[in-house]
Amino acid sequence: MTHAHTGPGDWIRRFHPAPDAPVRLVCFPHAGGAATYYFPVSRSLAPGIEVLPIQYPGRQDRRTEPFVDDIRRLAELITAELQDDLDKPLALFGHSMGATLAFEVAQLLRRQQVTPLVLFASGRRAPSCHRDEHVHEATDEAIVKELERVGGTYGDILTDPEMLGMFLPAIRNDYKAAETYRYEQGEPLDCPIVVLTGDEDPYVTRDEAEGWHRHTTAEFTLHTLRGGHFFLADHAAEVIRIISDTTAPEQLPAGTRP
Repeated sequence: MTHAHTGPGDWIRRFHPAPDAPVRLVCFPHAGGAATYYFPVSRSLAPGIEVLPIQYPGRQDRRTEPFVDDIRRLAELITAELQDDLDKPLALFGHSMGATLAFEVAQLLRRQQVTPLVLFASGRRAPSCHRDEHVHEATDEAIVKELERVGGTYGDILTDPEMLGMFLPAIRNDYKAAETYRYEQGEPLDCPIVVLTGDEDPYVTRDEAEGWHRHTTAEFTLHTLRGGHFFLADHAAEVIRIISDTTAPEQLPAGTRP
């Protein structure tokens, strides 16, 4: 596939098209996040890996489209959009809410007899580890304080009233999707799971990160890095190395290696 999805209504973005890459990496943003969060990842991995960031509706160039506040429904819509990209091995990478979403997409792909090369779960507790959270029901002021507490990529948005007014509906929607998600007991995945977690992440304890091992019959690997919920920003080079090493040609299924 060599086409680039860049217009409103498009779920899949290709910032650095790499039609000859042997692997595609589908990237799922965090709550309130957008596909552009993964632009640096795409730039770093191309042309060896083609990165396909997902753009959720209700933000940036899709801001006029209705939100989706249910993880499983979002997973169904994204899986349908990925059908043209199943001709090569797919790896899945999700951060925070995006990790749960990537897990649900992996479950749907398995029903199609498609096994992802690997699931990278970053900054998120295992699906079976439930917390009773209600940030999405809080006041705007309380949500802003919560975002300030966890830090990360929100930056000047929180101090710009106009930008904040556009951003808060998306973050509230995504918190609702993440907080109302309930894991449904089922068969574990048969693809490897690689977990990345920050050692000071208030949203993920070590036990909750290790809980991902229950969700696969394949290899499980845990990488603990220094930092809070958005530890990725301080460890970009290491994260890229982990992705590259895990999706190296020798890791590909027989018959798909370049």
